[in-house]
Amino acid sequence: MQIAGFEKNSLLDYPGHIAAVVFVPGCNMDCWYCHNRSLWRAKSFFHQSYVFDYLEKRRGFLDGVVISGGEPTLQKDVGDFIRRVRGMGFLTKLDTNGLKPDVVELLLPDIDYVAMDIKAPPGALKKVVSTDTDDAPIWRTARLLMESGVDYEFRTTFMPMLTAEDIGVIAQSVRGAKRYVVQQYRKAEGAAFQPEPHSAETVKKAAEAARKYISEVTVRGL
Repeated sequence: MQIAGFEKNSLLDYPGHIAAVVFVPGCNMDCWYCHNRSLWRAKSFFHQSYVFDYLEKRRGFLDGVVISGGEPTLQKDVGDFIRRVRGMGFLTKLDTNGLKPDVVELLLPDIDYVAMDIKAPPGALKKVVSTDTDDAPIWRTARLLMESGVDYEFRTTFMPMLTAEDIGVIAQSVRGAKRYVVQQYRKAEGAAFQPEPHSAETVKKAAEAARKYISEVTVRGL
């Protein structure tokens, strides 16, 4: 598995745990506001031995390892990497955009937590990404997670072109989900298009719209 970036300690990426974060290159979406663009377009990589040597030394201090990106499900041997990490006694968390439900299903037996991005309401993905992508696989992955028994969260970056009503529609589409996170949009350095984020009041209004359908709704980034 190619590793484009490695964060040795994070208190933010795995809820309730101290984790290392492994970033892979490559993505099947092109989000103009992506803050990891330099990573998913990387041409030079860490050796896996560097990562595993570090993890070996941090047993007892780190709780888990997050596999993020880019999009991890595009890496053909991501399952082998995850199984090795778990075999070392670490919890495993997968960050995914949900476009590869078949891959997610294969990985689930070795995953402890999944954070899945739902970027827009059904059929409206073009509002927030730069490519015309069929979003049907995203909703299949969402249903798969809801029925899997694996711990998970759905999360939406509240883009300026989305409304509080859009957040409500997303939440309704995964009604009864375990956990939903509304993330405040932050301008991406170097992006040609940098609209202003929603006000804190609007973000909170969006979270309230989601709570009609999901009991655990949190806000990040305010």
